Amino acid sequence: MCYDHFVRQFFTPNIDTRGRLLRAALGIALLAGGWVTHVRVSDALAALLIISGGFACFEAARSWCVARACGIRTKL
Repeated sequence: MCYDHFVRQFFTPNIDTRGRLLRAALGIALLAGGWVTHVRVSDALAALLIISGGFACFEAARSWCVARACGIRTKL
């Protein structure tokens, strides 16, 4: 029961619309960069970019920032 409460509190939305839009744009850019990198350069780098882009899109969809959830103060 305590774990469930902690997880809910950790994943509470903590960014506004501007932050969501910036993270969505970053996520799309990273996904596109991963695709281009996969076609032209390296599969390992492409995987890293695609995973990062997917996580940024997840943050945008949830209105949540992992840095803020961990207590790091951000400008947005």
